[in-house]
Amino acid sequence: MEFATKNKFNNLNIAKEYKSLLKISYQTLTDDDKVLIRKAMDVAIDAHNAQTRKSGKPYIFHPISVAKIVASKIGLDGQSIAAALLHDVVEDTKYSIEKIEQIFGAEIAKIVDGLTKISKLKKEKILSIQAENFRKMLLTLNDDIRVILIKIADRLHNMKTLEFLSEEKQLKISSETLYIYAPIAHRIGLYEIKNELEDLSLKYTEPEVFNQIKNSLEKTKDNQNLYIRNFARKISDKLKSETLKFKINGRTKSVYSIRNKMLKKDINLDEVYDRFAVRIIYESEPVLEKLVAWKIYSIVTDVYRPNPTRLRDWISTPKSNGYEALHITVVGPNKRWIEVQIRSNRMHEIAERGYAAHYKYKVGDNKESGLEKWLNRLQEVLKNPDTSAVNFVEDFKLNLYSDEIFVFTPDGDLKSLPKGSTALDFAFHIHSGLGLKTRGIKVNGKIVPLSFKLSSGEQVQIIKSNNSKPSASWLDFVVTSKAKSAIRSSIKENKKQIANDGKEILRRKLKRLKINFNENSINKIQSFFNLQTSLDLFYRIGIGTIDNTDLKKFANSQNGIIKFFRRKIVEKPVVKSNDIINTTYDQLVFGNNDERLDYTLSSCCNPIAGDKVFGFVTVNDGIKVHRNDCKNSISLQSKFAYRILKCKWIDSTQHDYTSKIQIIGIDNIGVVNQITTIFSENLNINMRKMSFDTEGDTFKGSITFRVKNKNIIDKLIQRIKKINGVFKVERY
Repeated sequence: MEFATKNKFNNLNIAKEYKSLLKISYQTLTDDDKVLIRKAMDVAIDAHNAQTRKSGKPYIFHPISVAKIVASKIGLDGQSIAAALLHDVVEDTKYSIEKIEQIFGAEIAKIVDGLTKISKLKKEKILSIQAENFRKMLLTLNDDIRVILIKIADRLHNMKTLEFLSEEKQLKISSETLYIYAPIAHRIGLYEIKNELEDLSLKYTEPEVFNQIKNSLEKTKDNQNLYIRNFARKISDKLKSETLKFKINGRTKSVYSIRNKMLKKDINLDEVYDRFAVRIIYESEPVLEKLVAWKIYSIVTDVYRPNPTRLRDWISTPKSNGYEALHITVVGPNKRWIEVQIRSNRMHEIAERGYAAHYKYKVGDNKESGLEKWLNRLQEVLKNPDTSAVNFVEDFKLNLYSDEIFVFTPDGDLKSLPKGSTALDFAFHIHSGLGLKTRGIKVNGKIVPLSFKLSSGEQVQIIKSNNSKPSASWLDFVVTSKAKSAIRSSIKENKKQIANDGKEILRRKLKRLKINFNENSINKIQSFFNLQTSLDLFYRIGIGTIDNTDLKKFANSQNGIIKFFRRKIVEKPVVKSNDIINTTYDQLVFGNNDERLDYTLSSCCNPIAGDKVFGFVTVNDGIKVHRNDCKNSISLQSKFAYRILKCKWIDSTQHDYTSKIQIIGIDNIGVVNQITTIFSENLNINMRKMSFDTEGDTFKGSITFRVKNKNIIDKLIQRIKKINGVFKVERY
């Protein structure tokens, strides 16, 4: 077999790699596939003939290695293998995407074009840019998932050859792999590749830790194999007596997962006992898979005592990425807890190869797979223009790595959600429009708060109201990216509506102050209050942060000698954008009720507005605020957990606060209705609790509500005082 290379030695090695590529392919390659792959090889060799990698090897060995990962570990078809060979051809070579389309057709050209676009994205260190790149990459999922799959294969091979790059690049690429590629591999179901990516990343981000764990695993490898043989010996005869075809092997935990367990449980390496699991992989007809799995379960638990709380049935209810298996934990030889995974050959293939195996077993089945449902939900979130890239990535990553719960609708339909999801997450999971109109929620027939955390097996019913609107506080307890995206978008629209109302309010108030409502006046007011956009100004007037008193101060500043001197001051340029309401983090709030407390910023880490922080109650100096990544953080949180206060930065103009008022008066007919009417009118107030008691002819009422600022409370009190029969209204 000859290839057009100048070096005979390279030619022989390329021919060897090519034969290996065809041999290890997961899919059955047709003669047409082999012709296509050979054509792609010739083009790739021609394009990369003069190029070498940092290792000194000819560049062509990189696309061949990527194609081998695509063919064997991911298990894609002949077209994908060809596209993998061509994935770098358009970049820095004589071949254009049009030329690729001419030679290989539109489908392969589309995949290569998607891969080229991803590779051209700037790999900046800045989080927001990295996040935006991530979103752009995910958008290609909806066109052709093979683009991402080949890109993951490309990243895996690059990680395997990272040793030839500088230390700075090693760290940067490894961090990016953990941030972007490993989570996607996990969600698509490529667990083997996900583990490899994480381990290789840890090798360069924490080399000492990596080597320590790896060496420890190597030392215990023989003992592990011996243990698995002893374990298998006791149950294999029973399994054979049932004429089952099976194999039993061990799966060592990845270095990265062991490291995560050490951090999560704050334990040493020696204290991690469950370093491996035992797998029983059996052969079965598809219709008998479930029956055989439970049969094996029965045999295993007859021999070894199970832990009933550690049973995981992902056959009856597969994970959203399609993963199926029975997981049980039993007391094995030497009284060690051992996880046993029971899978059919089909389940095993899906667990190892994810999407490709789904596709293989989906032939003739028109039902939407869990993966496709996930892709459809992802598409909804990705196409929301109001979602910030950073917020999207952080929310998305949380969802990626979370375990799942399964809850029921009132009709008995089963829905899968990330572990930790709230009742409100469920509402948005059903439909974004339903989530936004949620008034209340019943779980198992009982009314619960929107923040109620769901557990598997619960039945959830949504109570909706067309008058309901989401508040910013909803973002504090929803966990799914779909819910957060929809809430942020709705709040943004609500802010724009308030700003429109504020604009009309400003127009009326300026008329009373005999100031013309025009662009020049608005610019001056905007500058006076140190605001970046006119929309900021209108919004703050709409919520009452800027009131009559403030506008009178502005009017006075424009008169007489003050006006003369203000002309001499060079005013800073005013941003005239009407599309943004700026978020300014200027206030810290503490605890679950967002209380405002006195505090000082710690000098050891110097937190600034917007940083992720926590409060620490000192003995003599009150509350000191530290960054979450402060050098003293771990020590303080582990030794003095009871003195830690949860806190966060907020924009004081856009945040709701809890307030209470007491009302005393004569019990006239309709007085309560008049009070509630004032609350329901457009005062940006969210009523939380109300109670009224009568004694004789008098009443005493208490109302708890959330409000944006004190000005609104003052207006509210003044309006309630005007009601006939009300004697006293006060805050308490």
